[in-house]
Amino acid sequence: MWQGAREIIPFGLGAAAYGFAFGVLAAQVGFPFWGVGLMSVAMFAGSSQIVAVERFADGGLIAGAIVAGMALNLRYIGIVASLSEVLRHTPLLKRLLAVHVTSDENWALTVAERARDPNVGDDFLIGSGLVQLAFWTASTALGALIGAGVPNLDAFGIGFAFTAAFIAMARGIWRGRQDLFSFVVSFAATVLLVLSGWQAAFAILGGAGAGVAVATMRHVLLQRSGAQTAQTDRTGAGA
Repeated sequence: MWQGAREIIPFGLGAAAYGFAFGVLAAQVGFPFWGVGLMSVAMFAGSSQIVAVERFADGGLIAGAIVAGMALNLRYIGIVASLSEVLRHTPLLKRLLAVHVTSDENWALTVAERARDPNVGDDFLIGSGLVQLAFWTASTALGALIGAGVPNLDAFGIGFAFTAAFIAMARGIWRGRQDLFSFVVSFAATVLLVLSGWQAAFAILGGAGAGVAVATMRHVLLQRSGAQTAQTDRTGAGA
């Protein structure tokens, strides 16, 4: 666990920057600091929390905030599924803790570390997740506590920390040129959906879905090509 806890610290500091900005926004909408802290511990889904609070800030209904948050959180179905090998032999209670503390950052870090060292497992995931949770909860609660006394954070560029964190995660899971096409398709689809008037949460999901579809098709085509090559080799050897 200590290895994961140490290595997640740079991501945790980045999360704290946009967590503070989120806390300020939540306070200005009307959330108390203890409520923001409780939401961060119980929900622990930064992007979904931000989208939900932004819906409130725009005068949206509670149902709209819930739907937007749930839509953006659907990506965790794929994230948790990708951890099946990591959690295969983990006891149930420990597995539930691991799933709860899994975030975009510590998932990407765990996947990247596991690619280098197959012995990296659930302890790394949980250790990094607990530290990430601590950074996120503390920063969001602090931002909400200071609240209205903070000027417009956009002028300081703090909001870009959220984008920067995802860029760093994308770099961490980049395996080489074979990923380029799916990355480009995902990016282009997201931009087109946003320009078409889709809400950000649904545009992100649509872009991710496009990227996954392209990567899956490439994988299937490579498997078929390999199978055909193997069949040709066997036929030639038999002749």
